Amino acid sequence: MPFIHEDFLLTNEYGRRLYHGYAQGEPILDYHCHLPPEDISSNRRFRNLFEIWLEGDHYKWRAMRANGVSEEYCTGGADPHQKFLAWARTVPDTLRNPLYHWSHLELKRYFGFDGLLDESTAEHVWTLANEHLEAEDGRVFGILRRFDVRAVCTTDDPTDSLVHHRAIADSDLPTKVYPAFRPDRALGVDRPDAFNPWVSALERAADCEIGSLDDFLNALERRHDFFHSMGCRLSDHGLSYAYSDFPAESEAQATFESARDGIPATPSEHARFAAFMMLRFGQLDAARGWTKQMHLGARRDNRTRGFLAAGADTGFDSIGDWPQAEALSRYMDRLDRENALPRMILYNNNPNDNYTFATMLGNFQDGVIAGKMQFGSGWWYLDQKEAMEWQLNCLSNVGLLSRFVGMLTDSRSFMSYPRHEYFRRVLCNLLGRDMENGELPRDEALVGNLVKRLSFSNAREFLRLEGV
Repeated sequence: MPFIHEDFLLTNEYGRRLYHGYAQGEPILDYHCHLPPEDISSNRRFRNLFEIWLEGDHYKWRAMRANGVSEEYCTGGADPHQKFLAWARTVPDTLRNPLYHWSHLELKRYFGFDGLLDESTAEHVWTLANEHLEAEDGRVFGILRRFDVRAVCTTDDPTDSLVHHRAIADSDLPTKVYPAFRPDRALGVDRPDAFNPWVSALERAADCEIGSLDDFLNALERRHDFFHSMGCRLSDHGLSYAYSDFPAESEAQATFESARDGIPATPSEHARFAAFMMLRFGQLDAARGWTKQMHLGARRDNRTRGFLAAGADTGFDSIGDWPQAEALSRYMDRLDRENALPRMILYNNNPNDNYTFATMLGNFQDGVIAGKMQFGSGWWYLDQKEAMEWQLNCLSNVGLLSRFVGMLTDSRSFMSYPRHEYFRRVLCNLLGRDMENGELPRDEALVGNLVKRLSFSNAREFLRLEGV
């Protein structure tokens, strides 16, 4: 039997029936990812397996570094084929790391490879994959059709022209592709060297001069409105923790002016300015009926030499351990008191905070919108089998699993769609085990309907993306 077989990860009969009867055929709604819109609009053809599989994959780079592989074969200048061979030699040493599961599931679903990747099979896999990539269904449009991806939400800076989204909308691609508003750089008053060039880009994008904080806020609102006109219905923030030390507007104005003069904000000034801005972004999202996503708890760019050599998002980030509850409570409560708390999906990168986040969100369910406050799927270091089960169990214990909006890829790779299959197999195995143990009714239709909702329809109904 091949390693990836039809009952992979399904260890009980009820789980197998739930997966094959209810989850397997559901389409995909990938409501948060980092796919490049230009790759979609150009219907990119990948020249080889490296480009579609290893290009930009910091998970694999971390494993390779841990295995003693030189940086030349990770982010360096080695030939793409040699980089792939270095990864193939690493794969046998990833046993029990989720990369072992993901890699073989991806090779099976994209290229039909049933074996195990290692140094002895690497050349065969390279040739097999490259032959598949030459076909039309190996291009971006073909991949999205093959996996029945109904919608994709990319992650986009407010200064982006969204020209590629326009091109996608005018193409014959059946998948809907929408931007998501990621305004994190608007908080950067502690780094005027980066903040001021970004403000200049915002001026151009919003077609207005920015001479004051009011001008700055107006420009961001213009871009928010433009994104809305392009189908955007989600924002996103990647923060260490929620900001909630709210200053008077006069203080925020002074901090903004100092940054524009090239004077970096102190840590406390930055935190208070960020709280001011996050309050404004919450108000904008609520006014337009958007869903706000917040990714909290990552400790980024830990290794200075690695960051300076390879840049951000190259595998030098880890789980952070900041106190979260008090600031998150103040932030959400301030918006709620103003009747400006938008729909929210909160993602946690530290498993110690699972119950903190899930119970905090329960405080702000409003009795009007079902599942308005969402405890998001396992993120980053937690998007693997064990942590998916932690998230599902936590949400089940203190909230309503039945209202959960399910899985996403959060990926830069077009080979990540089997992550939805992986999640669905974990979900069905978990629920099937409960049925087998008598902890859930042995009513296949009842539990199967829950599986279908968590696979697709809950996300579609909650996010209300036009045309999905």
